Amino acid sequence: MQLTEVAFRYHRKSPWVLRDVSFTLPEGVTEVTGRNGAGKSTLLRLLAGLRTPTRGTVTGRPTRVGYAPERFPVDQPFTVLAYLKHMAAIRGISESSITTWADRLRFDHLLNVKLPDLSKGSAQKVGLAQALMADPALLILDEPFAGLDAQTRDELPALITDLADAGTTVVVSDHQRVIEAVPGITRVRIEEATLTQATAPSDKALLEVVVDQEDLEAVEAKLRAEGYEVRRPQ
Repeated sequence: MQLTEVAFRYHRKSPWVLRDVSFTLPEGVTEVTGRNGAGKSTLLRLLAGLRTPTRGTVTGRPTRVGYAPERFPVDQPFTVLAYLKHMAAIRGISESSITTWADRLRFDHLLNVKLPDLSKGSAQKVGLAQALMADPALLILDEPFAGLDAQTRDELPALITDLADAGTTVVVSDHQRVIEAVPGITRVRIEEATLTQATAPSDKALLEVVVDQEDLEAVEAKLRAEGYEVRRPQ
């Protein structure tokens, strides 16, 4: 799958969210990194085919694509089962896949619960299931670990690895850094100066953050990983 000089903005006169993005998506697992607001979710939607580039081209996208958004849209008048049956019908796949993924992600007891009544973690599982049940050749996961229970969160990297080993191309955005342990992962970083409109130094601001001494190294590492410039006081 190839992106060639892709640029995107939401409206004709609005700022560019992405500019001049060109890369070939490799096989296996790719993590999209960058600070908040850099355009990661927009890039994932472009890869999934949910958005069309304003400029440039995306070619070689597989026919079967699974996409799990960062926030599953629970404001729908369905039970979990009715929603998943609807998605199965749209995609022309067997409803047996619903049971398979409900069991594997451990939400089979929630099938008759209405979507608006789900917790964030349970809604996240439903979002993962609808992305997985079509046996996608390309799987796009936008912050898949957010809100999950500890057991599912710990098991998901192995599931992602298994899918990649079986031939699925997986693209992940992961602020929680759970995916770091996956072997052989490729990382694509979105740099604001490269992929969005350049920001003059005068547009930057200094934010002072006070943390416990024991948390200093972890917080600094997290901020740097998200693309922020971190300066310690002299």
